[in-house]
Amino acid sequence: MPHSTCEHFPQTVHPHWRAAAEAKGFGILQRIKDRYHLLLSCHTCRRAHASKIFVLMNSQPQCPHCIQDRWRDDAAAAGLNWAGRDPENRHYAHFIAPCGHNLRRQFEMVKRAAEGLCSVRCEICHADKEQAEAEERGWHLIGEDTGGNQNYRLYRHASCGHVQRIARANMQTGRFQCSNCSEGWSSAPSFLYVMQLKLAKGAKLIKLGYSRDPVSRLYHQLLKTKETEAQVLKTVPMATGQLALQTEKRLHAKLQAGFPDLVAPPDLYAGELRVKSEVYFADAAQVIFAMLSAIEAEEDR
Repeated sequence: MPHSTCEHFPQTVHPHWRAAAEAKGFGILQRIKDRYHLLLSCHTCRRAHASKIFVLMNSQPQCPHCIQDRWRDDAAAAGLNWAGRDPENRHYAHFIAPCGHNLRRQFEMVKRAAEGLCSVRCEICHADKEQAEAEERGWHLIGEDTGGNQNYRLYRHASCGHVQRIARANMQTGRFQCSNCSEGWSSAPSFLYVMQLKLAKGAKLIKLGYSRDPVSRLYHQLLKTKETEAQVLKTVPMATGQLALQTEKRLHAKLQAGFPDLVAPPDLYAGELRVKSEVYFADAAQVIFAMLSAIEAEEDR
């Protein structure tokens, strides 16, 4: 017998099916596949999808096209491009980050990022960034902390090969030493520094001090808020931390004895700086620069 082209399932679409579909935001185009399925047309996006009759009559059908549109919108709001669902896990999809790398993320995580509740980070770029931070300090990033602390990483010192756990924040700021070969602060080279500060309310101040890394000292220790404008104006190298400390104390003693009116009251900067003394009004800059020039002249002899 010749093969029949007729569909081998009922074609009738009952009125109460149509009424249920309309009430739930869909139209029925036709019956498909078998006697259990319908082809629904979404009133929102005007695209069609297959649905079981049982689902239509007993729950709210979900348009897969509208769902995917929402996923795309969430991706765009989170700064990502949609790259398709993960075939191995229905809770995940693939997204293209601004850097061009493919990220596998949960839908819920991307939705939270779209709402500004979290951020989406590219692991590849982040690892490169951490490696660059380490190399700038003379270290090589080995990997995650063996103790499981997410704030720490395992590094190898390029100079001596020593492997050490170091907090990433310390690697960024340089506030650590190699426990195998580094000198202590008192014998390691240091700097006297002069910093210029402009408080949020407009007051201009000068900070005199010493540090092994003045820039790190300024941005990672002294400032409480990003509202404070700040910069390092001058540094003077000192042979050791002990010499820097002694010299700094001598300079502060001269300033406070000879120019007491230039000493800024702590209440003025307490909300923006993590120090309680040794801060001066801007007019002290010329006096301090003259003192530092004299120290440099002595070193040059």
